[in-house]
Formats: sequence, structure tokens, C-alpha cells
Amino acid sequence: MEINPTLQSTIAQEVTLEGVGLHTGENVILTFKPAPSNTGYVFVRTDLKGKPSIEADVQYVTDTQRGTNLEKGNIKIQTSEHVLSALVGLEIDNCIIELSAPEPPIMDGSSKYFVEALQKAKKKTLKEYCDEYVVREVIHYRDEESGSEMTLIPWDNYQITTMVDFGTKVLGTQNATLENLSDYVEEISSSRTFSFLHELEMLLENGLIQGGDLNNAIVYVDKALSDETMARLKKAFNKTKISVQPNGILDNLSLHYPNEAARHKLLDVIGDLALVGKRIRGKIIARKPGHKVNVEFARKLSKIIKQEKRLNAPSIDINQSPLMNVNDIMKILPHRPPFLLVDKIFELSDSHVIGLKNVTMNEPFFVGHFPGAPVMPGVLQVEAMAQVGGVLVLNTVPDPENYLTLFMKIDNVKFKNPVHPGDTLIFKLELITPIRRGICHMKGYIFANGKITTEGELMAQIIRKDSL
Repeated sequence: MEINPTLQSTIAQEVTLEGVGLHTGENVILTFKPAPSNTGYVFVRTDLKGKPSIEADVQYVTDTQRGTNLEKGNIKIQTSEHVLSALVGLEIDNCIIELSAPEPPIMDGSSKYFVEALQKAKKKTLKEYCDEYVVREVIHYRDEESGSEMTLIPWDNYQITTMVDFGTKVLGTQNATLENLSDYVEEISSSRTFSFLHELEMLLENGLIQGGDLNNAIVYVDKALSDETMARLKKAFNKTKISVQPNGILDNLSLHYPNEAARHKLLDVIGDLALVGKRIRGKIIARKPGHKVNVEFARKLSKIIKQEKRLNAPSIDINQSPLMNVNDIMKILPHRPPFLLVDKIFELSDSHVIGLKNVTMNEPFFVGHFPGAPVMPGVLQVEAMAQVGGVLVLNTVPDPENYLTLFMKIDNVKFKNPVHPGDTLIFKLELITPIRRGICHMKGYIFANGKITTEGELMAQIIRKDSL
């Protein structure tokens, strides 16, 4: 799979909006601020001593009863999902989110106002590449109690489909799909949160919804509306008159979309999966999603990503036709046997390369390197890794045959497992920073038998042969 790298982003300037928290009823000021590369999303409580912060990370989720709530030390953030959804929807990778209360403002119950504020702040491109998780295998989670399911499958981009079924006449089965994040603003951001009348009554009776009104939540009337309930709703929403529309929702607002409930669930899925902490390249299929199943799936996905990162082994089919065979490689690299130490290239983009070498007993260095117990010299492993990196950097010029790649620096090289005859080496090199003026700074790994044998940082420069 050829993967085009993307540079990280933040916002160009800070922007502020103000509103009321849905559950707390507290007035709150929210400020989005620019953040450097690799910051991710960080909430800051400006109303607490020392302005403590909490990362938008699934490990800090403590409750999903009425939103996705985070807690770390003395800092709590309630209903984080709409803010995070707006940031992901606009493909903003790094942002500081300052709050003067525990809960972001509910606004109209969607992410629309957060999106508009962020658009006003404008997006700024940073110098580091995005850390994107590319889905290679199907990942599935099912909540047996509710029957909710989340499935993530390999796909060319980040795509989400939600399927909801509440088993009621007023709100039956609905589906929604976002085929590309570029459609988020138009198709998803204005979809508002919703509640059933029986849920709303329970929340009001227990004092759990202080900042709601008929402008920030769609209320589906799934039971008879008694005079007592009508009176309570009028008082809660400060209205003199409330009625039920023909489509079964309380009046004073109309649906933006016939399937607005499914679209809002999709909005929530995006926000909750932001807690994984990186971009996702894959397709989410969510059946009966909710904050609980969203977060449990995010926990599972986060664990899988961490496990894969520890191994960091690329998943390739070594029997497939390579992107480059040895003859193609020799058109780019000046090396020749017996000093050509790479046989195939499987992936090549502007920021990474994956290559392969079959180590055989016929390698000339085995003649003198521990003949009774042959081991590939570590210095040649580094050289092989550098040659694969050379393919990456020479791929940036139109006439690579006229260039050479020269080492500038080797750092933090570690040899973790020996390489023996018969091993197949898989090389993975990724740019640490974009290539500038022919200088390439890479992080490299070598794998054999599913284990890392060697890793290190390499810096090289390409120069024209005629300049020597």
C-alpha cells in the first residue's frame, strides 16, 4: 500500500467562545490555542489553581453515562466528545483547549459552533509528519449487554458508518455515513444531540441537566405527555408553551436531516475515537454506538496500537511482487554486489520506505565472520539499513543515477538480536523531519523472525557525483 504522508497541523491563532454546560448549567469560557507538533489535544482548567491539564487520552476516561468524561488528579472534563469531534473533523492534530469550568459549552448540541470558531482561527501546517495508524487487519468489539458493535476494517481513508436502532416508533432504524473527513463540516457538524422524553424526565428529576433548553437537544417524545410533565418541561426550559410536532419531537426546533440522530451518533464516534491519540486510516462500522462502546473500542484499539508500536514490524506479504526488484534498485543506488545489501523494496512514499534482504550462507562476510557460528556483522546491518534509506532519499530527485548518498551521522544504534544465515531482513525507515536541501534524517528498524534486530537514527546527504 502506498501511503502519502501528511504534515501535522494546529490553529494559527487562539479563538474563544462562551456558553453554558449542558449538565452543570455553569457558564463557561472555552479558548482554543495553537500547540506544537506531537502535542495532540490537551484540556486545561483555567479555573483551578495552577491551571492543571489533562490529555485527551482514553486512559483518563472514568465515566460515559452522560457523555465521555475525563479525570486526572484533581482535574475533570465532562462531555469532551463534541469539541474533540470538531478538531478531528477539521483534521487539526494539535490544540490546547482551555476551559473555565469542568464542561465545554453545549451551544446548540452539535459541534457546529466549535467548527466555526476553529475555522475562524485558521489551520496552520507544522513541520512534523502525522503519526497515522494504518489498519491492516479487522478489529472488532462487541458489548454483549447492549448488542452494540464496533468494527474497523482496512480502507484507503478514514470513513465512518453508524447504524442506530432504538426500537421505538418515534425513532426507528437510521444509518449515516461519512465517506471523507472533508465532508464533515457540511454533513455532520450541525447534527445535534438528542434525548428521549423518558430520559429527559429522569435527568430533570435528579438535577442532572441544568443547562438544557429546546435549542440544544432534540427531544423525541416516546410516551404520553402528561400535564405534570408538561409543567415541568415548561419550567425547565423557561417556555410558556410546549407541544409535540407531527414527527414526534418537541417543538421550537426542526430536524436538520431526517437521519440527524444517526449523524449525531457518528459525530460522537469521531470525538470518542479521538482519544486514541492519532489519525486513523480505516473504515469504522458502528452498530448501535454509544459512549460506552465507543470508549471500550478506543481502549482496545489503543492497546493494539501500543503493542504494534513496541514491535513496530511492518506487515507485508514477502511473496507479492515488490515495488522494486534488485534490478530496479541498481538503477537508483550506485552499490553493486557483493556490497549491494538490499534485494527488494515493497513500500515507498515521501516519508517512509520498506525493503527486504534475504541473508544466505553464501554472503562473502560469513567466510571470516565467526565461521563456526556465522552472524551478520552489525556494521553491515547498519549499511544495509542505510542503503534502503538511500532509496528513499534518491527517490526525491529525477536522475538518481547521477547522485551519491553519503553518511553524515549515525546515532542511538542498538543491536537487539543476532542475524543468522537463512534470515529474511525487513527494513523500515521513516523520516524524522522532511528532507531539506538533500539532507535526510531517518529512524530505521530491521526485523527478522518478527523481532527487532537493529534500530538507529541515520542522517545522510545526497550529492551529485560530478561534485566530488
